Order: sequence, then structure tokens, then C-alpha cells
Amino acid sequence: MKKWKKIAIAVGVVVVLGVVVLISVSQANKDVVTVQTGKVGRGDLVSLVTASGEIRPKNYTNVLGEGTGKITEIVVKEGDLVKKGDVLLKLENIQPSADVQAQQAAIGSSEAGIRSAEANYKSAEATLVQRKSDLEKAKFDWVRGQDLYKGELIAKQDYDARKATYDSAVAAVDSAAAQLQQTRAALEQTRSILQQNDAMLKHTSDVLRKTTYRAPIDGLVTYIAVHVGENVIPGVLNSTAGSFLMTISDMSVATAEVKVDETDITNLRNDQIADITVDAIPGKTFQGHVTEVGDQAILRTSGLVTTQTTANTQEARDFKVVITMDNPPPDLRPGLSATAKIRTAEKKNTVMIPIQALAIRSRKELDAAQHAGNKSGASVTLAAPKSDSGSDPTKDEVQGVFVVRGKKAEFVPVQTGITGITDIEVTTGLKEGDEIVIGSYKALRTLRSDTTVKVDNSTPKPGEEEKS
Repeated sequence: MKKWKKIAIAVGVVVVLGVVVLISVSQANKDVVTVQTGKVGRGDLVSLVTASGEIRPKNYTNVLGEGTGKITEIVVKEGDLVKKGDVLLKLENIQPSADVQAQQAAIGSSEAGIRSAEANYKSAEATLVQRKSDLEKAKFDWVRGQDLYKGELIAKQDYDARKATYDSAVAAVDSAAAQLQQTRAALEQTRSILQQNDAMLKHTSDVLRKTTYRAPIDGLVTYIAVHVGENVIPGVLNSTAGSFLMTISDMSVATAEVKVDETDITNLRNDQIADITVDAIPGKTFQGHVTEVGDQAILRTSGLVTTQTTANTQEARDFKVVITMDNPPPDLRPGLSATAKIRTAEKKNTVMIPIQALAIRSRKELDAAQHAGNKSGASVTLAAPKSDSGSDPTKDEVQGVFVVRGKKAEFVPVQTGITGITDIEVTTGLKEGDEIVIGSYKALRTLRSDTTVKVDNSTPKPGEEEKS
């Protein structure tokens, strides 16, 4: 046989053997799934609820217009620290000042009138006393004259003179008493006028006071809404809102007001610890504690409380949660964006697995895997207790993980506890050291119990997991 024929036959044999080997390897790996695995471990686990919102002072006040007038001076500027009573701004006060001065003069006049009326009253009292004394003397002379006249010791003319003197004294007393009543009325009248003038002075002084605005609290001037030359208009209840002048915020007690999703609100309680980050202060975390958990749901798009709308909507809802910062920084400002991570639960040295290792399978699928395993003699763990009669096994879902035993992936149902950022607590079903399937996502989504697996824990290349 020629040499080239021998070579051709040899090459053909090698090719046939290679094809046979490839087919054998392909058939052997046909039902093998490549997975990534990890070990069930122990550690400390913290359950967090993350929410976003903004920084707000616990105490603040909006300074509103109280009096009417033109702004002549704004004493402070945004960012200034003020004490209670410090002057903030001033309005034009020519007319109010003149009214106060006029009223003060009127009060001075009324006080002088009172002094004069009191003197007249005292004089009338003295006159009445004197007239009563004269009456007593005249009465004594008149009574004695009557006795003398009866004894014919005095003349009729002297008797008549004594009687006339007595009658005159009686009339003088009545006149003095009437004069006393008149001066008393005049005194009361001048006192009433003084009270009216005092009331008017209080009114005009209040109008003058409202031309100078002072800080009602200690705090930071965070916003000024007006300029010099603008007019201030006071608000009227249930009518106009009035002029908004500025805001003063007490940043000594600062809060982060965040909105928590309705699915997490039931886990929140007062005094839970939270870590707060502020976008404007990168690289720093501030600690605080929950001081208020809202009871009313807020529609996410409109911001309205659900009790304020009658529309039946299924849109997402949030709840307001207030977190008081323990030691707010001095450069904190209201309105800064903030993110809070609230610690709702904490476990020490607990069994935990990566969250992505959890898988959901229907009971129908697990029952089928168990039946197939019993036929082949393989061991397949029953996912969970049998469902109640009348339930749909295709919709009865079981939560579990795939445990690698030998070269097989076995679905094991688990009960879970608190959830951390990347890990979740397992209370039943696993023990420390078990090897479980943690990836890839596609493998976990399609993996079946009792499937042969190939473990490959090498770092996947970019885009490789999507292709797997």
C-alpha cells in the first residue's frame, strides 16, 4: 500500500476518534449546569430601612407681616445667627410715632386734669365739713333761742334771726354736699378719660412696635423673602395670607425628615438608631434616632395625605418619619438632601447566606422532582409540608436554597429571619458550612432539584454571566 494511503487512513481514524470523544463529552455534559457556590456562615447581621428626605430644624418660625408700611431697613442677612429680641427689619414709622407722641401728651393732660379734680374734690369735702360745723352752731343757737323766746327773755326779732341763720346753715350744707358730688363726678370723668387715653396709647404703641420686627427665637436666618422699599401687608384670618418676611430656624436640634415606603413602615419604632448622610457633607455619617413615625400615608406623586383625596388610586405610598440628629454639625442648613439608614433589627452570631442564593419553586415542581427521585433511587428533600386540600399546587410557592451534595444540587426549604444589605438570616433548614448555590442568576432561575452541577467559582469576565 502506498504511503499516502496509509497517512490518509490514519488521519481518518484520528478524526473519527475525535468526533466520538467530542460526542461522548457533549452527551456527558448535556444536563450539567455550571454554578457558583458559597458556604453557609455565621456573623453579625443588621436589618436596615433606607429612606431619603431633607434636613429640617425641629423648631423654626416664619416671620409674617403684622403691620402695614414700607420697609426702610433690613438689619440681618441670610446666614446670620440671631438671639431672641434682636432687630430683624424696620418699617416706616413717622405716623405711628406721631400718634404715640400725641397720645402721650393727651395722657399728660388727663393726669393734670385728675390732679385738679382731686384738689377740687378735697376742697369740696372741706367746705362740706365747714358747713356742717356752721349748721351745728346755728342749730344750737336756734334751740337755745326757742327756750329763751318761750321764757320771754329775747325779742321776737332775735328769735327770727336765729331761725333764719339755722335755715341758711341747712341750705349751705345741702349746697356743699351737692358740690362734693359734682366734684366727685368730675374726678371720675377725668379718670375715665385717662383710662381711654391709656388704651389708645397701648394701641398706638402696638402699631409703632409692629414697625420694628424682632427675632421671636434664637436661631439662624435661613431665608429672607423681602427687600428694602417693599410694602408689608398684614394677613387677615381666613382671607389673605399676609406678607411672608423671613424664616428663622433653630438648628441646635436638627432632624432628617424622610419618606419610608409603605412596605417598610411596620418595622419602624421610636428610638431606633439611624445613620444619616448629607449630600452637601460627603464622607461623614451622623447618628440619630427615630422620634416620630407617621400614621398617615402620603401619595408619592402628589404629596397629599390619603385622607385629603377621595380618588381610589393604587399609586405608591410613603410615610413620614422624623429622625432627630444626636450631634448636628454647625454648617448644617435646612433643606439639604439627606439619606437615612434606620436599624430595625440586629442579630449577633447568626446563620446567614447571601440574599441572591434564595430561590422560589412551586410545590408541583418539587413534588414532581421527589417522585422522579424516588423512581431513580435518588434522595430528594420534600420542599415543605403538603398543601391544604383545595389549594393550587402550581401557585403554592416554597422558598429555599440549592445545597450541593456530591455533584447534585438539592433544593432545601428554609425559614428566614432579618434581612441585611447583602445577607439574610436563616433560622431553619441549613447549618454552618453547607455549600450552597449562589449564582449565576440564570442558573438559579432555571436550576431544578437533583440536577448535576459543575462548580466554577472563578471570577466571571464582564458580560459572561449574561451569556451563561
